Order: sequence, then C-alpha cells, then structure tokens
Amino acid sequence: SGADIANICNEAALNAARKGKSAVDNSDFTDAVDRVVGGIERKKTIMSPEEKRLTAYHEAGHAVAGWLLPGCDPVLKVSIIPRGQALGLTWSLPDEKVMMSKSDMMDEMCCLVGGRVAEEMVNNGIPCTGALNDFERLTKMAYAMVTYYGMSDKIGNLSYYNSNGSGYDLTKPYSEKTAETIDAEAKAIVDEITERTRKILKENWDGLDQLARKLIDKEVIMAEDIEAIFGPKAGKHGEDRLKSDEPQAVSSEDTEKKENE
Repeated sequence: SGADIANICNEAALNAARKGKSAVDNSDFTDAVDRVVGGIERKKTIMSPEEKRLTAYHEAGHAVAGWLLPGCDPVLKVSIIPRGQALGLTWSLPDEKVMMSKSDMMDEMCCLVGGRVAEEMVNNGIPCTGALNDFERLTKMAYAMVTYYGMSDKIGNLSYYNSNGSGYDLTKPYSEKTAETIDAEAKAIVDEITERTRKILKENWDGLDQLARKLIDKEVIMAEDIEAIFGPKAGKHGEDRLKSDEPQAVSSEDTEKKENE
C-alpha cells in the first residue's frame, strides 16, 4: 500500500542517518523492508542450536512448497533471524491477482503448512509451537473456501459471507447440522493439503535438506539460492517442477508467543 511504501522510505532514511550516511542506498531500503514487513530484529533473542535447526527446516519447508507449486507467490527471501514475534520468515512477492482459483488457494495452503510438515519430518513427528500464524491463515482460508466461495461439494454454491466488513465471521441462517458439515469440510481440506505437502517435501527432501543447511550456515538466503537447487520457480505458464501428479482440487512465518522484553 501507499502507507507501507511511505513507512519503508522513512525507515530507510532513518537507517541511513543512524549509520552516518549522507544518502540512502539499496542496503538501507533492504533493511527497511525487513523491519516494516518482518518487525524489529530481536538481537537479544539467542536460539539454541536445536531451535535454530528446527526453524531452518520450518522455513525451508515453506520455501520449497512455495517454489514448487505454481499457484504460490514467488519466494524472494528466507531468514532465520528472529524478528517481531517470529523466529524465522519467508518473504514472497505478492502476485497482482484479481481473483484466485481453487487450485491457487490449495497451493497457498500447502505453502502455509509446509513449515510444520518439514519441522515434524526432522523432529520424529513431534510438532512445536512455531506454526501459530501459519495455522491462523490456513484455518481462515479453509473456512472461506467452504463458506464463502462455494468450493465444497457438500455445502455447494452457498455463501455465509458476513458483508459488514468484520473479516472471516460467518452469518446465519444455517443449522447446527450444517455447522458440523462446515467444520468437517474445512478439516478435510486441511488434511488433504497436509498429506499433499508431505508427499511433495518427501519427494524433494534432498533439496530441502540442502536449503535448510544453507540457512543454518548463512541465516539469510535469497531466491537465487533456491533456484540454484530446484531450478526456475514453477509458474502458471512455466514448467511444473513437481515429480508427483497434481491433485485437481496458498511469508510464511514461523511464529511464537510474544516475549516480554
């Protein structure tokens, strides 16, 4: 938005001034984007080696799913430097989409759940608390597919959209039985994309492992690092990077509870 751009420009100018520069350069804008989008770097937060490892695989899971699925926005940058309430962040460049297809939404949801799936794959199936923000967004998208956009066979082309601008709240009339169906359909969507994501990451594990190790070493990697491992980003008009068949049926963030500092 215009306000975000203004904030980034102001932050870049402040960053240059703090460093005693006479002019703003690209590094100041890069730091400003990181601060505005990801939050203030938490220099006092020291992760243990195991926390750093799990965070690296979590973010690599987001990045790999986002890179391989054509409906996901292009990944620009991945970091395991704690910022704001996040231990790690995956930045993507939003596509100028006017609308999203069902397959686009399913791809984006795979990207969201990719962090938890990768994390479990290196942690003996044990989940951690780092996927709160991912799951908030995932849940909203699943319920929106079922209750807003007519993307559920059992609910059909009905919409319970609340037009008063209060977000993802649902409006009645619908029965308790319909409410149970809505819950079941939303869960079925999440279960489906979770298994799909698990299959994708298993089939591309060597590359994901390489990416996570590079993250542990460098803490920040860029799109070119991902492309060096997986090749060009999958796109609607480009090559499908997946080994598995696509179902017919979208940065992410590794969040934690806010600390008192």
